[in-house]
Amino acid sequence: MKKRRLGTSTLEVSELSFGTWLTVAGGIERQQAIRCIHAALDAGITLFDTANQYGGGEAERVLGQALKTTARDRYQIATKLFYPVGEETDHGLSAAQIEKQLDHSLRRLDTDFIDLYQCHRYDAETPLEETLEALDKAVRAGKVRAIGFSEWKPEQIDAAASVAGTQAFTPFVSSQPQYSILWRKPEAGVFAACARHGIGNLVFSPLAHGVLSGKYAAGQPAPPGTRAASEHMNIFMETAGRHYRSDYVIEGVTRLKPIAAELGLTMTQMALAWVLRRPEVTSAIIGASRPEQIADNAGAVGVVLPEEALRRIDETVGNVAVRG
Repeated sequence: MKKRRLGTSTLEVSELSFGTWLTVAGGIERQQAIRCIHAALDAGITLFDTANQYGGGEAERVLGQALKTTARDRYQIATKLFYPVGEETDHGLSAAQIEKQLDHSLRRLDTDFIDLYQCHRYDAETPLEETLEALDKAVRAGKVRAIGFSEWKPEQIDAAASVAGTQAFTPFVSSQPQYSILWRKPEAGVFAACARHGIGNLVFSPLAHGVLSGKYAAGQPAPPGTRAASEHMNIFMETAGRHYRSDYVIEGVTRLKPIAAELGLTMTQMALAWVLRRPEVTSAIIGASRPEQIADNAGAVGVVLPEEALRRIDETVGNVAVRG
């Protein structure tokens, strides 16, 4: 597993990261989730991404349990805050919430520090200076090594960099946007804003919620064992993932299969290699409900897609991809 430097930080993270959103947060049985986490470690994955809100804290607890017997210098933990956890008033990026939620996350993860603490979304109700000062305080206290954000707009990224520079606060080093062959919005501005400020991107849903694995067929029910067939995980597929499950999109994805076959790659490997080819991308966050899926994903590391293949991919699904 290759590693890349995360923005201007000293953190070197694996090109693939393991995410705990839908699976570890309750989509699969706890011991199966732990087996997946251990398989990720065995594959050389060092960065594990979670959030205080996933499963109401369950994802952090399971991750902490799974990593407990592994030397702390073998992995990095990235977690987030913003969305409500417990009481509805427990949300946002105020100084009080950062202090409170950080301590809760440390306790659930059973660790003394968090490698990457991220703002899950932008908080328009809290002054940016207050958020950045509180995060800087957490870094100086040794509870956090580096800070980042998820799904911020270019103007918000620029504003944060300006405040951090003016006030000598700890700067953001990571961004976590959604990015895949089918979701290209970051290309319109987020990637450029991050490049201006030395911020790396940890992209989520590089397989478009599993659709780019090629498992789905237009007009057919989801195959057993897939995300869309899961009662727990299908809740998301019926909302934010609905676009990807349309016959129009799935037909476009099906036309990618011959390209992957000619390259000697699985659909999953081709989709991940497509994401990792971008210099703005530090790591792609994958998920898994079975340990063997991780080995397939790891086959994408080091793959260089020929220019002709990139052109054909773009021509094949360019009309169904969501752009900025």
